[in-house]
Amino acid sequence: MLALREALQKRGCECLLERETAEMAGEEGGIEAVDFSQHVDIAAVLGGDGTMMHAVSRLGHFEKPVAGINIGTLGFLTTCTDVDLDKFADAVAESRFTTSTRMLLEATVRRTSGAVETFFALNEVALARGETGRLVTLKAMVNGEWLNRYRADGLIVATPTGSTAYSLSAGGPLIAPQSSVMVITPICPHSLSQRSLVLSDDVEIEISPERADDGPMLFTVDGRDTTRIDPGDRVIVKKAKRTFNLLRLEGTSFYEALRQKLGWQGV
Repeated sequence: MLALREALQKRGCECLLERETAEMAGEEGGIEAVDFSQHVDIAAVLGGDGTMMHAVSRLGHFEKPVAGINIGTLGFLTTCTDVDLDKFADAVAESRFTTSTRMLLEATVRRTSGAVETFFALNEVALARGETGRLVTLKAMVNGEWLNRYRADGLIVATPTGSTAYSLSAGGPLIAPQSSVMVITPICPHSLSQRSLVLSDDVEIEISPERADDGPMLFTVDGRDTTRIDPGDRVIVKKAKRTFNLLRLEGTSFYEALRQKLGWQGV
């Protein structure tokens, strides 16, 4: 963090710290994360892809560019690594960067008690078995129409950004980040005919437990927020009205990240 701030200040950029970050650095006067958009033009997040997803929750409604500085190797979401701080600072000072607008999911949990909780995800939401070691039965609806009854360990609803994460591990397709779609991927389905399904991003997906004897399940958001889902509860997923804007340096791309992270060598 200190090295990044020094590089930016050398180029005339004013740097402000988020409150918890300031406390970690032993400094005072940090800004609350949810208020960051009122004070900065760009937010820089130090860490990997997981830290970037955490930033979605911490920053709230933040429509300005977010740069990820990875400590190690370049991730799918990060802008550069910590060895490229001078290059990054030059690009910011000279406005030589682009933004990649990423879709967010808005997931609403509606409980039988009438309680409602809303979450936002950059990668995916997942409803999976809880304490039971058995397969569970999940009902999926699209725009109010019955889609399928899945017997599996769970279901993932992912954005194009999330297609390279949990959904990919479960056998889902790779999707270019600017595609206007979302994908439903079953986790370890009982039947090989239960495949991933790519849908337009203007649909509303509803997922709910089908059988009471499956017991409570776990609903997770970007592997971060976890909440219990009981029989009778429903999870409604749709495209969020707000977006997340990743800062990209010149000469970098999603396809470059694919080649690097997946080890594509060509023929």
